[in-house]
Amino acid sequence: MQIVKGKIPGAIKALFYGPEGIGKSTIASEFPDPLFIDTEGSTKTMDVARFDAPRTWEDIIECVEYVKDHPDCCKTLVVDTADWAELLCIKYTCEKGKVNNIEDFGYGKGYVYLQENFKKLLDLLSEVIELGINVVVTAHAKMRKFEQPDEMGAYDRWEMKLSRQVGPMIKEWADMVLFANYKTLVIEDDKTKSKKAQGGKRVMYTSHHPCWDAKNRFGLDPCIDFSYKAIKDIIEPKTESAKTEKPKKKEAAPVEEKPKSVYDTLRELMERDGISDERLRHAVSTKGAYFKLIKIDDYDPAFVGESLIAKWDGFVKYAKKFSEEEVAEEPKVPFE
Repeated sequence: MQIVKGKIPGAIKALFYGPEGIGKSTIASEFPDPLFIDTEGSTKTMDVARFDAPRTWEDIIECVEYVKDHPDCCKTLVVDTADWAELLCIKYTCEKGKVNNIEDFGYGKGYVYLQENFKKLLDLLSEVIELGINVVVTAHAKMRKFEQPDEMGAYDRWEMKLSRQVGPMIKEWADMVLFANYKTLVIEDDKTKSKKAQGGKRVMYTSHHPCWDAKNRFGLDPCIDFSYKAIKDIIEPKTESAKTEKPKKKEAAPVEEKPKSVYDTLRELMERDGISDERLRHAVSTKGAYFKLIKIDDYDPAFVGESLIAKWDGFVKYAKKFSEEEVAEEPKVPFE
């Protein structure tokens, strides 16, 4: 029998969950060479590789088996999202049991069958991991009333939008469970003393909290930026061989043009139509989307693309209605 010491390198099983629109699909797309199983059509506007949209539970299983049989097709497999995949699994379970509803199996039986069927997917994904392919699973989150049996009172907490049988099973399976949310800013009106919340910075929570579930096995800080850069060293660790390898002679290579981000596109539109930073931030703040002091680069990419760029002509007309005095007016200072 052989005893192995030290860390064992391998692919990562990552689970991201959070409210809709926060950017779960976007961060998954930044993993090495991703291939999406897009159950809800959330990647339509993204330049990524994807299977045809699965319409049945068997389609999802077939996609994973294809990756198993063709391990060179990607370096990361993304299941986006788990809760939509569970809906297909529920439909499959009911059709197989010849019932109309998961409750029709009898007390608790339907959810046992559902758990067994979903576990087959997780087992297949584990086999993909063994081939050195990362697996990323995303899920939506929702608020649920939670009451501990040994405590008085109840409180709200964030949980994945999954059944109570499937949700815990995915969390146990994953190496890291990261909860994404907005760190909200609160401003106070100097005159009325009323307080108002404004959309803030996106962050990821990496450890358990009474109000959400999270975990990691890599020593991450409890709260980190919601970006791939924050976990890149875990997903793409530097090997010793890379440090000791003799440098090769560099050959002249064509300079690849960096793809434009939504922020680059927005800046081009602003310059074209004569919209200054101050005017744009003033117009956005009057809509109640972001406080005036928040920088444009801190806006959510989805907000920039869907609410500004996609509706630019109308937004320009709205932004130009304000006078220079209104635009230059000092905003009230927010605090956390």
